[in-house]
Amino acid sequence: MKQWLTVLGATGSIGCSTLDVIRLHPEKFGVFALSAANNVDRLVEQIIEFEPRYAVMVEAPAAQELQQQLPVGHPTEVLSGSSALEMISAHAEVHMVMAAIVGAAGLMPTLAAAKAGKRVLLANKESLVMAGPLFMQAIKEGGATLLPIDSEHNAIFQSLPHDYKGNMAAQGIKKILLTASGGPFLGFSTAQLAQVTPAQAVAHPNWSMGQKISVDSATLMNKGLELIEACFLFNCTPDQVQVVVHKQSVIHSMVQYCDGSVLAQLGQPDMRTPIAYGLAWPERIDAGVQSLDLFEIANLSFERPDEETFPCLRLASEAFKAGGTMPAVLNAANEVAVAAFLQEQIRFSDIPLLISAAMAEHHVQAATSLQKVLAADSWARVQGQRWLDQHTSATGTAL
Repeated sequence: MKQWLTVLGATGSIGCSTLDVIRLHPEKFGVFALSAANNVDRLVEQIIEFEPRYAVMVEAPAAQELQQQLPVGHPTEVLSGSSALEMISAHAEVHMVMAAIVGAAGLMPTLAAAKAGKRVLLANKESLVMAGPLFMQAIKEGGATLLPIDSEHNAIFQSLPHDYKGNMAAQGIKKILLTASGGPFLGFSTAQLAQVTPAQAVAHPNWSMGQKISVDSATLMNKGLELIEACFLFNCTPDQVQVVVHKQSVIHSMVQYCDGSVLAQLGQPDMRTPIAYGLAWPERIDAGVQSLDLFEIANLSFERPDEETFPCLRLASEAFKAGGTMPAVLNAANEVAVAAFLQEQIRFSDIPLLISAAMAEHHVQAATSLQKVLAADSWARVQGQRWLDQHTSATGTAL
């Protein structure tokens, strides 16, 4: 039976890669709905090719522009707003939802898909970082299937026992080895990081990603968020996850067993591989990705992360251990800091300082409701802006 898919964040790198895979298998998958934040031109092209029933823009003006650019009489219905995003995620005719909206904005529609019992292809790690216990509860109560799309978590999923029940010790698992490329500034000193420009930070050596995720990769916050995500996905603690810097990005992650075995998933650094795995699981389909040539790669290297120079990884571990609303604060403060850096309001090295300051001021509450999580998110954004106001000069450069 043909599977119908909603792609949240269709114009981003994950969304476009998802449509690349679907394009290879028109007999297996159809596009029910597409969403985007503000890239009207690209969404118009996608709508004309895939003819979804719905297209949703976050803001109403962008939806109006989209409607004007579509051919007269085109059957796709154009909507806007958060309620429309939740509708296309939970619609009865949808089988799968690719959750690829970057940041906190992806939480509500992804949660709607979980509650509606969909196959949730999770590329929006913030849903778990912000509201992990609530999200996992929604997956369970909704009868949804959760498949991680981040290349690292997808690799872990493939390397775990097929019947993994969330108890590492009972199934002979010693440790999860979460790989990190190290980003473009691997080996830089703190003084060198202070001189990094936004253009340098978004130029990842291995992966093609959006600006925000590229900066997160450069600070190692992306790995910190993935650490938190892994703890919720696989029911483990930060102490059971070892981050391993592997700059070739060929081994996407590994699982270490008590008998001395280490199982790893290898492949090209191409997101179409984990996307195809999630779409077709438990089967495997062509992803349009070139096979890995081990002779061409020849050497693989591994090293420990430098948490002194790149403290975001440590901050993420501390946030998970603090629990409750602290991971939501970490995530929101990071979004504020990254946006400020991209706008050249602060230095690259100021990003962890802003996050640490917000965490230090936060009084943790149990994340017993979505309202508390969203309140913590809002608080952290206000706190982050206050830090910016206090630490930037009249010229807009961090002091």
